[in-house]
Amino acid sequence: MQPRNMSMSGVVDLAAVKAAGEAKAKAEQARAEAARQAGQGGGSGPAAGAVPPSALVIDVDEAGFERDVLQLSAEVPVVLDFWAEWCEPCKQLSPLLERLIVQANGRLVLAKVDVDANQMLMQQFGIQGIPAVFAVVAGQVLPLFQGVAPEQQIRETLAQLVQVAEERFGIIGIEVDPNAEQAAPVAEAEVPAGPYDALLEAAVVALDAGDLGGAVQAYKNVLADDPGNSEAKLGLAQAELLARVQDMNPQAVRTAAAENPRDPAAQIAAADLDLVGGHVEDAFGRLVDTVRVTFGEDRDAVRLRLLELFEVIGADDPRVTAARTALARVLF
Repeated sequence: MQPRNMSMSGVVDLAAVKAAGEAKAKAEQARAEAARQAGQGGGSGPAAGAVPPSALVIDVDEAGFERDVLQLSAEVPVVLDFWAEWCEPCKQLSPLLERLIVQANGRLVLAKVDVDANQMLMQQFGIQGIPAVFAVVAGQVLPLFQGVAPEQQIRETLAQLVQVAEERFGIIGIEVDPNAEQAAPVAEAEVPAGPYDALLEAAVVALDAGDLGGAVQAYKNVLADDPGNSEAKLGLAQAELLARVQDMNPQAVRTAAAENPRDPAAQIAAADLDLVGGHVEDAFGRLVDTVRVTFGEDRDAVRLRLLELFEVIGADDPRVTAARTALARVLF
């Protein structure tokens, strides 16, 4: 498979999570604080924040993506390697990427994403085939290449990524101490499993297996006893969304929505596709506009779907806040 440039039309709007200017300021502040702490600490030990080389290659999943990739990308460019165990080209590319990232000595971090276990991330990035390699710098997504590229080409691409991160965002990476070792985990007292842990785990297992109906039911079982369980509410919203779109014909849905701008069902279906494709603001805007031109039961149906999509993204997201304000203006 030859490397190619990839379209980013299906990628979730990650730019809203970390603006470039904010990331640059944060990086500069973090470096200044590290320097201040190092000056106060004295001694000859490793500098504050230094990590062992093994920490430069990590596994990430959907649950930890914001922390392990988005937040980290304000300090160091994060290269995303989308792979799967059954993918033979991935077995050639991944070790090469790991070696080159470690050689970069803290200028880059490699985050490996198993697509079989993280289907939503694969959909959000619009990935059609693997291996696929992206980068995230200050919350901004950059497509790098797909397939197995020659080592020299990958080296040049990574060098350009480091240059862009430093010149545009002021991000120079993290300090690596080759003599540091990962601290052995401290033994902790075993914490009894919560009353819903087994059901929540069953839902995750069902999602990983592609059993969306089973995942939906598992989350509903939790909410039947604990309606305020935030993890179950989020999981249910995501599972129901994926279940709704899995059998859709995207072209037919979008054609119907374009030809019937006042049809609630057509706009609701198109909004679901928008959200799965990462076009969050488009999905919200579409439904707010539909609420504006509908009445009675039709309006209620659109409004309720919009509230469900808010659950998928999360109440603290600024796009949800903006859409709630727009919805209030339309309703009142």
